[in-house]
Amino acid sequence: MSLSSLADYHIHTPLCRHAKGRPTEYARIAKDLGLAEIGFSDHSPAAEDGFDDWRMRRAEMPIYLAEVEAAREAVPELPIRLGLEVDYLEGSSHEQWMDELATLAPFDYLIGSVHYIAPGWDIDNPMWIGRWSGEAEVEEIWDAYWGLYARCAASGRFDILAHPDLPKKFGHRPVGDLRRFYEPAIAAARETGAAIEINTAGWRKECAEQYPTREFLGLMLEAEIPLTINSDAHQPSEVGAEFERARALALEVGFTHTARFSGRERTLVPLEA
Repeated sequence: MSLSSLADYHIHTPLCRHAKGRPTEYARIAKDLGLAEIGFSDHSPAAEDGFDDWRMRRAEMPIYLAEVEAAREAVPELPIRLGLEVDYLEGSSHEQWMDELATLAPFDYLIGSVHYIAPGWDIDNPMWIGRWSGEAEVEEIWDAYWGLYARCAASGRFDILAHPDLPKKFGHRPVGDLRRFYEPAIAAARETGAAIEINTAGWRKECAEQYPTREFLGLMLEAEIPLTINSDAHQPSEVGAEFERARALALEVGFTHTARFSGRERTLVPLEA
């Protein structure tokens, strides 16, 4: 089955300090795969450099923009969109910075994500895996994460919301019906019109499952929340990874279209070519 109806909008660059390969390499792979278009969305700078060690610095934004433009020039037949993955962080200084980030370039879309549930605690970082010590801790972590995720969706700042159930990365899940976590985020995304991705990187992690769960996807469909399929690629070989599998899942759930973005305007195209 052709990938010509699909776009991959969640692609990183070496500027985030944990990815490999220049944007031109990612673009050439995408062209060879037959993807309709791609977009780069590296981890945005923080308001202050040194916030952590897995994002570009403020002074590197011009380099990022130039690298994306170089990829456009190298592979002119492939539409290449410009985005950022922006961490949702609360507090007036962080909120002002998120708003400023949106003005720094002619972005086609912005991806909102939640990694930090407390200062210095990025929950997908293996460094902190010892904090997942028991059932009560898992419940508390999920509760903190999903509260932030719902507020991220409700902020209206983002066109796409990233890897919704990231806390399952290492295989930790609370007991019981998980809709108690999902439903507020679904309601917020519906209210603000944000799309949510199927992120295929989950199949490459310890959880061995796409982000988000099939049940979450079903709630998205009921709420008429638009869908994107993204790889979260950190090396060229991951562009378009598991896209056939993700599309098959989306079709099984009942989705018929996927979202595209240009100039922060959304259109819908059929999932099947």
